[in-house]
Amino acid sequence: MRNKVTSINNEQRLLEHYKSKVAALVSSAPWVLRITEHKGKPVPVMIVKQRIQPSDRTDAAELKTPRSILKERGLIYGPSQLRCLPVIKAMLCRVKNQEGISLELHRFLNGSRLSFRGNLPLAQEAGVKLALLFKLQERMKELDRVELLARRIDRFTREEASYWYSRMTSFSPVINRWAASGMKIMLAGQAGDRNVQKMLKEI
Repeated sequence: MRNKVTSINNEQRLLEHYKSKVAALVSSAPWVLRITEHKGKPVPVMIVKQRIQPSDRTDAAELKTPRSILKERGLIYGPSQLRCLPVIKAMLCRVKNQEGISLELHRFLNGSRLSFRGNLPLAQEAGVKLALLFKLQERMKELDRVELLARRIDRFTREEASYWYSRMTSFSPVINRWAASGMKIMLAGQAGDRNVQKMLKEI
């Protein structure tokens, strides 16, 4: 009973923190992490979205007052998400407000059930790193490779992450796909490579 009361109190404090420190920043953040549920997928599903400003929209020519929109850039769920959770939390831990104060976003991923559902505002660095991770881990079955990928992306500077993200999103679909395939090998080796575990231990 005592543990249940403590859990309820923690959730209430987290909700208060979200309302007072976090919620208002979602509408202007350059990236957003949405934690939600999708039918047919293990819960929760994490989706990273990029904010596209009105001047960068390609579908706003006939709109009188175009607004910014959020565009999905990748998602992660299931065993891959669980394996990467410590790295994702580390990325969120570094997100700060304009005064340089941590938003403590990692708190929303605490607990065994990850019960939080909603949107978290992301700075450019966290957003582009999560976009890289979520996109590149697709169809990677070896969890050691997925974790190695996550940890090496987390070591990128903001500029490095933005550069590599642009290499797999700024060209034709074929070239973007080739770039993503090359980055998977560059960051996490090839499937079945025994050196993956060695690299992971060194990191």
